[in-house]
Amino acid sequence: MFISPMLADSRETPFSDQAYVFEPKVDGHRLILSKNGKETRLFTRDGLECTKQYPELHGVPIEGDVVLDGELCCLDPYSGAADAGLVMERLQLKDKNRIQSFSTQRPVHYVVWDILFHKGRDVRHMPLVKRRALLESLLQENDLFQLIPQTEARGEELFQSIKDSSMQGMIAKHKGSHYVSRFSHDWIQIMNYQYVDVLISGYRKETFGLLACVDEDGTKRAVGMIESPMTEQQKKTFHAMASKHAIREDDQFVHLVPEIKARVQYRGWTRHRMLRSPELIDFIVKSPK
Repeated sequence: MFISPMLADSRETPFSDQAYVFEPKVDGHRLILSKNGKETRLFTRDGLECTKQYPELHGVPIEGDVVLDGELCCLDPYSGAADAGLVMERLQLKDKNRIQSFSTQRPVHYVVWDILFHKGRDVRHMPLVKRRALLESLLQENDLFQLIPQTEARGEELFQSIKDSSMQGMIAKHKGSHYVSRFSHDWIQIMNYQYVDVLISGYRKETFGLLACVDEDGTKRAVGMIESPMTEQQKKTFHAMASKHAIREDDQFVHLVPEIKARVQYRGWTRHRMLRSPELIDFIVKSPK
């Protein structure tokens, strides 16, 4: 059974509040797990069934039928840190033998933070703290299934440790929140954004996007595409500059001399040294002398 997940609103700054618990944001993809009898089914946030992708998660360490919500993650074999790129590679595997090999040699991990049904009983109406207590009493943690750690009240303290560890961010959850399949003010996402200045080397014509690169010892290295929307003023600023720096054009892109500078926020680097989820803050325009 697939249940659309509860989604968090966002805010820029961390806070502390006795009415909330705070959880680190795991770097992976959302996973709804449904166990009914001997059958376990797995779904992404958008309802895409991915049961065959993760055979190592079919043995759920909870007695009875259950529906769980959490995050699937893969650990980098060298750093031990969760890596969203590895998760996407695993999700896209098609060959059954390769999937089986990965499941035994480099298994995924399921970090669980909520329980929605248990033994046919809908528990979404229960306050978060009671759902958490039920989950703690049922889940027998092992190498594949773990509970998300929680911090009560001290959100700013947790966020500082997240920044110190270069983690993705945190989620604040109201202790009395019910589980609803939509965005809710009761769950709040605070991202640990990082910032960098990039050079724009081109733009995509149809579905607009900016090609970004950085200067490394005199060499321009591509670091990804910025696809966040621009304001009308930013569009005017960019196109005025781009018209002066265009050097060639193909079916998809207009390529530019990489001299236009922009400030972006991002969620860390991928294993391939690309920006994760870069978002434009603004263009850096020299003031006229």
